[in-house]
Amino acid sequence: MEQEIRIAVPEKGQYIIERLEQAGFEAYVVGGCVRDSILGREPGDWDITTSARPEQVKCLFQRTIDTGLQHGTVTVMLQGEGFEVTTYRIDGTYEDSRHPSEVTFTADLREDLRRRDLTINAMAYNHKAGLVDLFGGLADLEAGVVRCVGDAAARFEEDALRILRAIRFCAQLGYTIEKDTAAAMAKLAPTLSRISAERIQAELTKLMISPNPDYLRIAYDTGVTKVFLPEFDKCMETPQNHPHHCCSVGEHILHSLKHVEADKVLRLAMLLHDIGKPGTLATDGEGRSHFHGHAALSAQMAGKILRRLKYDNDTIHMVCKLVEYHDYGNGMDMDMRLARRAIHRIGEDAFPALFAIRKADILAQSEYMRQEKLKSLENWQNLYRQILDAHQCVSLKTLAVSGSDLIAAGWRPGRELGEVLNHLLNLVLEDPARNTKERLLASAEQYRR
Repeated sequence: MEQEIRIAVPEKGQYIIERLEQAGFEAYVVGGCVRDSILGREPGDWDITTSARPEQVKCLFQRTIDTGLQHGTVTVMLQGEGFEVTTYRIDGTYEDSRHPSEVTFTADLREDLRRRDLTINAMAYNHKAGLVDLFGGLADLEAGVVRCVGDAAARFEEDALRILRAIRFCAQLGYTIEKDTAAAMAKLAPTLSRISAERIQAELTKLMISPNPDYLRIAYDTGVTKVFLPEFDKCMETPQNHPHHCCSVGEHILHSLKHVEADKVLRLAMLLHDIGKPGTLATDGEGRSHFHGHAALSAQMAGKILRRLKYDNDTIHMVCKLVEYHDYGNGMDMDMRLARRAIHRIGEDAFPALFAIRKADILAQSEYMRQEKLKSLENWQNLYRQILDAHQCVSLKTLAVSGSDLIAAGWRPGRELGEVLNHLLNLVLEDPARNTKERLLASAEQYRR
């Protein structure tokens, strides 16, 4: 089937297609680059599918890389830029819910397209044939629907990660899941347990930084989060009967995700900021819910979850720090002294991000005292800016004396040296004017006595 659609294939990609065609083979750009071009988005990669076998592709181009010969993929290098060129193929049995046990090369483009996961990813294009859309991908793009190619259950049985990919595409594009596809997702969600944590992490991250991170609700509704994030399911099932809230813990988390920018650390922090609430739920005599100590438990749980999903240490550190202190100072009448101590306690790296976390948390709560909370947060931000503008010391890094200065003044290296440095820092946190070398060395002498 041909469609009157023109795609601006990049010059190097077009050269590869024409070179293959001149040698008597078929060749098309395929998959995500076609989808994104139709949507007016900039494709990240331009993948090419061809009837040529890998060895035939290698013979036609001066420089190639054997990316995955067993699956028919050769990377053609043109002036430092790589293009994956893959032979039309039919996948064999998927024995591990992820990889085909074998692939069979074919000369039939239809066979290659029908093995792909979603209709919107199963379109091909070249300038001669136009858009090749055999499974209704264009109609699904126009309708805003994510649908599997052919039998949805078969596609998910072949590769369980496709379940998460389908949800992720919904979140990235703002689409809905077609009903048969959703039913197959729910039926086969348990097979995601066979997928590596690294691959689940990659899909979760893409979902989190998408325009619609709250589409994680689809994963909950289809039983997907029960497999890789069961802690979230408990949040969805935990009510919050309190004036400050108007929905369950889980719904509050989903709402909060929409109020923070699309940054991996910030979105993960919002996803996990209340994850410990179900474990701290207490109900008073009036039926109100309380979650004392939930921030500390949430930080502890966040660390375990992120390590389970194989996130890197820097991400884990920052997310856990933000989760631990997301509620810090709530209701406090903040002044410069308390603000300096808060920055020192929370850390100069994490403290600026805390404003975004606090604001998202507030906006996802009920209207009760919202303006007062936002005004308090604004006061925090103003104090922080004043401290920065005045270059006030909030850590040992900017203390006017160092360990070397104290050693030169007669102190011995060891625990006592660390204690006196912290003592001097506490003096400066109380009164920034004390942060001079002369005054701090004098204070150190008084501490020695």
